[in-house]
Amino acid sequence: MKMYDILTKKKRGIALTKDEIRYVVQGYTNGEIPDYQMSALLMAICINGMNEEETYNLTIEMRDSGEILDLSDIEGIKVDKHSTGGVGDKITLILSPMLATIGVKVAKMSGRGLGHTGGTIDKLESINGFNTAISRDDFINNVNNIGIALVGQTSNLAPADKKIYALRDVTATVDCIPLIASSIMSKKLASGADAIVLDVKCGNGAFMKLEEDAIELAEAMVSIGKMAKKDITAIITDMNQPLGRYIGNGLEIIEVIKSLKGNGEKDVMDVVYALGTRMAIYAGVADNEDTAYKMLRKTIEDGSAYEKFIEFVKIQGGDVSYVENTDKLCDCKFIEELYLDKEGYISYIDTEKVGRAVQILGGGRETKDSQIDLKVGLVINKKIGEYVDAKTPVLTMFANDENKLANAKEILIKSICTDTLPCVKYSTIKSVI
Repeated sequence: MKMYDILTKKKRGIALTKDEIRYVVQGYTNGEIPDYQMSALLMAICINGMNEEETYNLTIEMRDSGEILDLSDIEGIKVDKHSTGGVGDKITLILSPMLATIGVKVAKMSGRGLGHTGGTIDKLESINGFNTAISRDDFINNVNNIGIALVGQTSNLAPADKKIYALRDVTATVDCIPLIASSIMSKKLASGADAIVLDVKCGNGAFMKLEEDAIELAEAMVSIGKMAKKDITAIITDMNQPLGRYIGNGLEIIEVIKSLKGNGEKDVMDVVYALGTRMAIYAGVADNEDTAYKMLRKTIEDGSAYEKFIEFVKIQGGDVSYVENTDKLCDCKFIEELYLDKEGYISYIDTEKVGRAVQILGGGRETKDSQIDLKVGLVINKKIGEYVDAKTPVLTMFANDENKLANAKEILIKSICTDTLPCVKYSTIKSVI
């Protein structure tokens, strides 16, 4: 088998066989296939696409390139969720204690933030002492004992995907749905869950700007999951404005706590319940969405989800005083309100720019090795459809560097538009695949 022949096939739009895909993935991961040939193949895939079988085979080969987690020591059905990334997305940290409270086993590996989107692991580490690198034994024991454990992804999870993604990032081959779907699903399938619920974002703050592209990606991932014999659902959710009102690692933990105490924003809780009801059904603790919804809602109303979150923080070494006194999560040198020089109804928010502003404040990474400030960020006081005048702050900025604050402010002023007439508010839940 020769890489030249494989390149020729894909250049002509001919589907690759399972053996050819295995040869490529293994050869590139082992250093036997050079970057220039792999780059050529990735570009050919971007131009000519891959069919369902090719995409599935690519996913499985990347999954099998490293460790596949064995969660058989955890009792019951394990259900995982995945978000394609957004601004203000703290759903995992609200939903996980709710699910654990009703008997769903939450054994989750999460990532760090990169670029304008945040990462669950960074948010948890804003709680002093919280350990996201617990041993496998502790991970399993925590799930069996309290129903929940969250850790960072292991370095040996789908290493082929890591190497291929790094090449895609510098060869203009990131925005290709078969490559995106196989990248995400290779890690999900390696994580050991029995069922998966996907939160696929669309809008100006998401990777997929158009809803039809988000649907195409969702359908590709669901197809992979079904071919791998997993129960799987994808929900398309809106990212044309930040999710909730708090953006930034420590600040988002504040919104998690508010939500668990019954004060969650509607858009946040809509996503929580849309994902959570399906996860509860897959886990076998509810027969239908109505029953699952009532079970989840009760955990908020009776305070049991909040208590579970405290238990979760304690067992992974976190200082509970950060949960009880949330001022510790955002005690910054500079807290400044932003006013607009116009009044009217908020009609548009450039969500990617808002995420970029948090990154400039120090709350996000330029590269995976960047050091971040876990306490900086924004609180959005006015969202789409809400009225603002010159005397009302549209948002509040938290910063520890005056120059970064000035640079972020310059971006934020340009990221929000108003209109004299009320606009139609976006529906957070777009569709279900």
